[in-house]
Amino acid sequence: MSFIENFKMALFSIFSHKLRSVLTMLGIIIGVSSVVIIVAIGKGGEHLLKSQISSSENNLQIIYQPNNPTQSPNNITDGNFNNSDINLLKSIPEVEDAVGLSSRVVELEYNKTANESTTVLSVNHNYIKEHNFEFVNGINFTRKNISSGERIAIVNQESVKRLFDSQNPLGEIFWLSGQPIKVIGITKNSKEAFGLDTDIYLPESTYKVVFNENNYNQLTLKVKDADSLKTAGEKAQKLLNQAHNTEDSYQVINFKEISKGIENVTSTMTLIISSIAGISLVVGGVGVMNIMLVSVTERTREIGVRKALGATKQQILTQFLIESVTISIIGGLLGVVIGIGISTIISLVAGWPVLISWSILIIGIIFPMIIGVLFGIIPANKAAKLTPIESLRYE
Repeated sequence: MSFIENFKMALFSIFSHKLRSVLTMLGIIIGVSSVVIIVAIGKGGEHLLKSQISSSENNLQIIYQPNNPTQSPNNITDGNFNNSDINLLKSIPEVEDAVGLSSRVVELEYNKTANESTTVLSVNHNYIKEHNFEFVNGINFTRKNISSGERIAIVNQESVKRLFDSQNPLGEIFWLSGQPIKVIGITKNSKEAFGLDTDIYLPESTYKVVFNENNYNQLTLKVKDADSLKTAGEKAQKLLNQAHNTEDSYQVINFKEISKGIENVTSTMTLIISSIAGISLVVGGVGVMNIMLVSVTERTREIGVRKALGATKQQILTQFLIESVTISIIGGLLGVVIGIGISTIISLVAGWPVLISWSILIIGIIFPMIIGVLFGIIPANKAAKLTPIESLRYE
């Protein structure tokens, strides 16, 4: 008997006992769908964390963290980097570019009725090029805007409701440090690596005029080659500490190393939780073995007739093994579909990205197949060992 004929017989047996077959598959379905959901959410969380850290893993961030806190009590927001520092770091052979930025939390006044605490970030052309703002409304800064000192700003969409009365503040005027600023764009971008969520983006020249601040409190290095990150970081740290006559006050944050660390942690946690969820696959396998033993008992006379007509032990073994594997694979496919469906619902409700990889889909099919073989071999072997005379006498 060919594989196709055995497969057709397996499907006939499954659909002849629909409820029993569904209950048998339930353990497989739950196990596979649980693993798919956990892995999809885990990979989505990893992607979210890594995307919030940096838009490029070829970046290093320099921070000022003095050994003596009294040196700079507000070192996170103080302007601890100047243009000389940027030019110094650009001289490092491994560095492609050095970008200085500034941010601070200030009071925003709108309609002369309310003062709201808001986070303001200065941006330049390189920042805009790296981050690719996605606009809900309005336009982006031009090169002229960046350098001319125009009193204009881009507002984060998530901050609109809190900072402005209207749902669309495009063209509206608000005040920062007594200076009028006009909204020219509304963007979806909000997260800054190791910083606060940004509410307002100002051109670099505008920020300097409004807050009378020429230095920067954030400094990012773009390295030419990812393999040179460590070397570039060590050189940058050494040069800055020498230039400012400090000892280890300037520290380097390697985005690539942090991304790898996040990937290792999330992968380990996902594997552990998936392994726990995978226990239900074993439970499902026991259910498959149980129902196949019942099926062998119910079809003892059928087995006897087939053997009397010349069927070999190998053919009987293959028939029941294919039936066991078919039940498991159908359960695995249903589990994959349910897992993807639930993962999609979670992503829509919680706003959490979900990543479905082909590898997990393949595993969702191969594992049930292995379970079907392992737990189907005993019932199949029992059926193959039945003698024709005993089988025909069975009632």
